[in-house]
Order: sequence, then structure tokens, then C-alpha cells
Amino acid sequence: MDETPEEGPQEVAAALNQLTIGMARYLLSDRQDMSLTTAGALSRMEREGPVRLTALAAAEGIAQPSMTVLVQRLEAQGLATRVGHPEDGRVRLVAITDAGRELMVERRRAQSARVAGLLAALPEQDVQALGEALRTALPIVQRMVQAVP
Repeated sequence: MDETPEEGPQEVAAALNQLTIGMARYLLSDRQDMSLTTAGALSRMEREGPVRLTALAAAEGIAQPSMTVLVQRLEAQGLATRVGHPEDGRVRLVAITDAGRELMVERRRAQSARVAGLLAALPEQDVQALGEALRTALPIVQRMVQAVP
């Protein structure tokens, strides 16, 4: 009788880590002329809306002066802009522009196309099995990371 040993949290964590790092390395090997920090900052502004520069720096794990330089570069490229705070006119927030949103959409499209190229090389049954596993795993992982404060 073929018995599969139960996987505990450590084994599942190791497998998730291996999967995440492997896919991240593959996708990030083609940065499309954008640093990870730049992509992270634009993505955060896209998801969360206008944000204080200091909060953006803290959330992305970089020093405030470095984020200031990054935001100035994004403004010069037309990808971000400064906007007034809705409740405090003295405060300026950083927001993604429509051009920034379009760039992020294109970036995600290109990344999806790269992964689709990998999937195209697999047998159909492997693609189906992977799809089924992801339909099960993705909502669980999303709930798991959303629960983190």
C-alpha cells in the first residue's frame, strides 16, 4: 500500500518558499527596465491609492531619502505625481498616474505571457493539474497573507 506521509507546516512552508522563489527569479530575470523597488512602489500606489512618501518608503523597506529620489524619477517619467491630502491641505501624497497604471498593466501582461510560454511546453494533463492545484491553493494563500497585520 502506497502511503503518503502527512505534511506539516514546516514542509508546506518549505514548498511554498521554493515555489515563490523559483517563480520570482524567473519573472524577475526580465525586469523590463524597471527595478524591483520601482515596481513595488508603483504597485503599492496602484493598490492602495495616494500615500505619504514616508509611509511608502517604510512599506517598501527603503530609506526616505532614497524613496524621495525614486519618486522624483517617477514624476519626471510621468508615472507618479504629487497630490494634496483630502483632509490636510499642507500634506502632499504620492499617487500613480494613468501612464503608471498602463505601464503596470503592460508589465503584468508581459509576465503572464512569459509564464504562459512555460505552460505551453507542458503536457495538457500537467497544465490541468496545476490549474486545479492553484484554484485550491490561491484563495488559501491570499487569506493567509491578508491576515498578516
